[in-house]
Amino acid sequence: MLYVAVATRAFRRYATYRAATLAGIFTNSVFGVIYSYVYLALWTARPGAGGYDAVDAVTYVWLGQALLMTVALWGGGSTDDLAARIRTGDVAIDLYRPVGLVGWYLAADLGRAAYHLLTRGLAPTVVGFVLFDIRLPDLAGAALFAVSIVLAVVTSFGFRFLVACSAFWLLDQSGVQLMSGVLAIFFSGLALPLVIFPEPLRSIALVLPWASYLQTPADVWLGTLDGTGLLAALGLQVAWAVVLLGCCRAVVGAATRRVVVQGG
Repeated sequence: MLYVAVATRAFRRYATYRAATLAGIFTNSVFGVIYSYVYLALWTARPGAGGYDAVDAVTYVWLGQALLMTVALWGGGSTDDLAARIRTGDVAIDLYRPVGLVGWYLAADLGRAAYHLLTRGLAPTVVGFVLFDIRLPDLAGAALFAVSIVLAVVTSFGFRFLVACSAFWLLDQSGVQLMSGVLAIFFSGLALPLVIFPEPLRSIALVLPWASYLQTPADVWLGTLDGTGLLAALGLQVAWAVVLLGCCRAVVGAATRRVVVQGG
């Protein structure tokens, strides 16, 4: 119940920023329209690229806009709060709580993700559905897509948590966060779908953790994965989520043994 309460408070916290949410919905919608026409031009020139048709490509664009903030693709969320508390030394209070640091911030990030999915995720998707031909999944596909989104958020959280924890040693995680954001944009498929990357870059990118952010959920939605391919993709998401959360716990353990709080 504690983690549910933490997630609920995080949801309510982000719900207070209504003007920012509306501005974000507008921005995501505008970029969705721009990218849709760019992708339509690309798929007109190269029909069937990456196994997608033009409808798949446009659908992919709007899924990217929907998941951009939900997954916190290039940073943000509760992990930014953690990094700030490490810099100020307030993290010492967090370490005294009778609850794990990873679980506390993961719960908060899931609450944030739920809010962004229902607002900056859903609203731009509706815009895309009205303006373009968007492919919809069946009920089974929608259920698996929901599972994939949760795994995407957890994987993203694990990576962002590790970036935030670099402040224990560097005192400022900004440089690491910037580099992480660049890698996420490229290897998640936000810049271009990973399925149109040339080999062997495509195969390498698809097994990296960033593919779980966007490419895997998008392929689940589009139905381009089936049978063993679908199980392998979801299994890889689970594996990365488990590995990254394990790394988070190990880093917190190392930090609590070595950390020196600024100011004393």
